Amino acid sequence: METSVIFPGEAEGYVQTLETFPLKDVGSPRWFRQHEYIEKLNMQAILNASTTQDEFIKDLLVSLGKIPILVHEMILVELWKHKVFPILCQLQDFNPKNTFPLYMVIHHEATIINLLETIMFHKDSYEAADDSALDLVDYCHRKITILASRTSRQETATQGRPTHSESGGLSSVQDLQGQNAALEFDISLKALSVLRYITDHTDSISVINRMLSVHNLPCVLVQLIEHSPWSRYSDGNMEKYINGKWQKIPSEDYLMMTKLDGQVWIALYNLVLKEDCQRKYDFNNFNKNQLLKLRVFLTEVLIDQLPNLLELQRFLSHLSMTDSTPPKKYLIVEQIPAMWNNIMQANTGKWKAIAKYQVKEAFNSSEKDLRQQAIRLAQTYNLDVMESLIPDKPKCGACGSEASKRCSRCQGEWYCRRECQVKNWPKHKVACQLMADAMENLQKDLTVKPTERERKS
Repeated sequence: METSVIFPGEAEGYVQTLETFPLKDVGSPRWFRQHEYIEKLNMQAILNASTTQDEFIKDLLVSLGKIPILVHEMILVELWKHKVFPILCQLQDFNPKNTFPLYMVIHHEATIINLLETIMFHKDSYEAADDSALDLVDYCHRKITILASRTSRQETATQGRPTHSESGGLSSVQDLQGQNAALEFDISLKALSVLRYITDHTDSISVINRMLSVHNLPCVLVQLIEHSPWSRYSDGNMEKYINGKWQKIPSEDYLMMTKLDGQVWIALYNLVLKEDCQRKYDFNNFNKNQLLKLRVFLTEVLIDQLPNLLELQRFLSHLSMTDSTPPKKYLIVEQIPAMWNNIMQANTGKWKAIAKYQVKEAFNSSEKDLRQQAIRLAQTYNLDVMESLIPDKPKCGACGSEASKRCSRCQGEWYCRRECQVKNWPKHKVACQLMADAMENLQKDLTVKPTERERKS
């Protein structure tokens, strides 16, 4: 029996209602309802792609023309995090009892880029993005530039999934700032995959010019190859970031290519060797010298794993022996991205006013409102569905070994043996209480509703 988060008819209703919001409405009840819709659409899209089911989420987003709205809302939250969130954290009168609503806003960007990564594999999704493809290229460039600048292994080692505070949960705005910083690493890696798919599909002169002439993405990607921020050494062991977590790599697999390595190499291959890109790119001395750095990485082991790179290796050998010539200039009318600039222009000078408004209207939820949000979250993250989305077997929350025993109270943490559960309890107990309460409230809510319907009838 196939597991589903939502059915096609339900998904169509969700997709039809997707809309853009002004910045001040981020965190409003209507915005949160759309966030829940997008969370469910994202989960179902991943489920469809991973189990080779009919990808009806992608088809709906394409046919109903909603991909530009996803791009807009992702950039909206990105700007909110840059401009409004820091002000919120500094306001003296902002001391929320629960930071859960704020975390959902921060997580919204990650949800959308994850959904885009899933659907942009298909060319019709890229085509349906229309003019927003330029905004998406700019977004991806911002993210991977930050990623490429993280050359320190010490800094990279701190990146990954959001980590809870010692109390086991989100207890303060300071914790939330740490969660935001950690989440940026995942978002940047997803943006890298989206960029690769754009290089696969595009034949737009404006998009190609944006990637090559404006952002010089080949040189940015060379930096990623050089520094490989998804690899690190910890306690003498090599670790690579795979499927959203750091994993130890056996010595015999050190040279094995990960999905992230492959995304960078394929993007470089497309940007350097595609005919339209070659005509547009300026192989000046600086760009040429940067690209030639790739030759040391193009080993036989690497080419065996991705044979197309042999063509790139030959091109670089030819490039090393030729003189640089500027590309021919053509008189063209180019499109420019508009979303970031439009949001900035509409809100410049209003950042503090927006932060104060949101403290009062959006992030001052009552206990009743928080309880309702927790119930809806529990409904969204159905445990059986979540397990079907995880490619690996559960890992012990204490030691990381393969686990077969689940916490009987919250059903959300796994352990390999009783000793590990006891050892991890001080860290897990607060999160366990919150999850158990949410599930208990959900059960109460579900049992009360029939009685209410009977009373009304």
